[in-house]
Amino acid sequence: MNRKAIVIGAGFGGLALAIRLQSAGIDTTLVEARDRPGGRAYMWEKDGFVFDAGPTVITDPDCLGELWRLSGHDMAEDVSLVPVSPFYRLNWRDGTNFDYSNDETALRAQIARLNPEDVAGYESFLDYAGGVYEEGYRKLGSVAFLDFASMVRAAPALMKHQAWRSVYSVVSSHVKNEKLRQALSFHTLLVGGNPMQTSSIYALIHKLEKDGGVWFAKGGTNRLVQAMATHFERLGGTLRLADPVVQIETYGDRAVAVRTASGWRGEADAVASNADLMHSYRDLIGHHPRGQKQAEKLARKRWSPSLFVLHFGIRGSWPGIPHHMILFGPRYEGLLTDIYDHGVLPQDFSLYLHHPTVTDPSMAPDGHSTFYALAPVPHLGKLPIDWDRFAPAYAERILDEIQHRLIPDIRSRIVTQFHYAPPDFRRDLSAHLGSAFSLEPLLTQSAWFRAHNRDDVIPNLYLVGAGTHPGAGIPGVVGSAKATAALMLEDLA
Repeated sequence: MNRKAIVIGAGFGGLALAIRLQSAGIDTTLVEARDRPGGRAYMWEKDGFVFDAGPTVITDPDCLGELWRLSGHDMAEDVSLVPVSPFYRLNWRDGTNFDYSNDETALRAQIARLNPEDVAGYESFLDYAGGVYEEGYRKLGSVAFLDFASMVRAAPALMKHQAWRSVYSVVSSHVKNEKLRQALSFHTLLVGGNPMQTSSIYALIHKLEKDGGVWFAKGGTNRLVQAMATHFERLGGTLRLADPVVQIETYGDRAVAVRTASGWRGEADAVASNADLMHSYRDLIGHHPRGQKQAEKLARKRWSPSLFVLHFGIRGSWPGIPHHMILFGPRYEGLLTDIYDHGVLPQDFSLYLHHPTVTDPSMAPDGHSTFYALAPVPHLGKLPIDWDRFAPAYAERILDEIQHRLIPDIRSRIVTQFHYAPPDFRRDLSAHLGSAFSLEPLLTQSAWFRAHNRDDVIPNLYLVGAGTHPGAGIPGVVGSAKATAALMLEDLA
């Protein structure tokens, strides 16, 4: 008999899982609430500009290419990835720029200008990052942690690399210059983690970037999403769009079917959810005692912050502004404490500026440029303000900062602009508290302590995505799909 699976949510994790299942001969249906796949990697087209909604930094492209190779195809059939250099330009308010890339000669020269003594420290940090990459990503990044024994087996390697320390703490033990400490620790913010609190295992991101580079999908990140959807359907999978799932039906302690808002009902041998963790348990399976219990447990956990994203299209081309920029504010640790712990909307901020048209001019009309500026903000559980009231003023403050530091006449150049705030994450993505990255990536919320790829009580209910091991970010959720697929294929055999 042909086994059937239903995957809920067509984000990167859901798409990667659905492709793996369909490639293995499992009759798979992928159900998505929104009108196009992508989840956080959604996109908009406004006034001739193309705007990516979320993830724009693509690392470890091989983990994506593997999804095509499973069936003898090539990812290049459906999407073009182009390298981005520098990976990031880091900019401080005193005018200091630091271009982070894998051009080792140029990188060491920049480090020497900040502090000559830190060149050797940077070398030792890279050795450390290579070690945690080998243990935390290559060995454990796509392996499910289903019981505490699996955590115990991983413990020696984690302890060897001092996983209890924060990324910032480990970076600071290698380099002394504060700007360089920020340059080597900010990456955890891109997966929802506070560098002052996130486990030092996340230093592996540096090795990931060094080895695989930083890439961009020509046409925007959502072109990569569309390519995954195209490949899934090529394999014979079924993609249902614009039809939110309202319930995972159970019979005893087994998931038996999925019902959607349109009234569609699909029976399945296995169900996997790429939806928000809290939404999955509290709303989709809240009628079952397991759903209620897990929702109560999840409510006590620490959730990553939300984001405020200002999208704008402007007249003019800006070859001097690279694809990815980090505009550091006057504070680092204090700003992060305000966002993660105090739940206040600070007067200052650090921004991630995305400028895709410097790499791909087709994302804007001729002679124009597409940008977005992203600022981490507290989630709605810590800062339950009326964003409809505060958002316009916050957007103006962001424009003030960009005007001051990069584009003096930005306001006269704006053709179109809009913003995306915490309530939008909650509404469009059913994200608990409007969190942009699911559970915060603390050591006590990692691996076995994170949501398990297979539910402990309902054995044919599976999870994939940012809330499961190994966590957020494109390589993370694609790795979670590999772990979950291995479990499902073994169970369905």
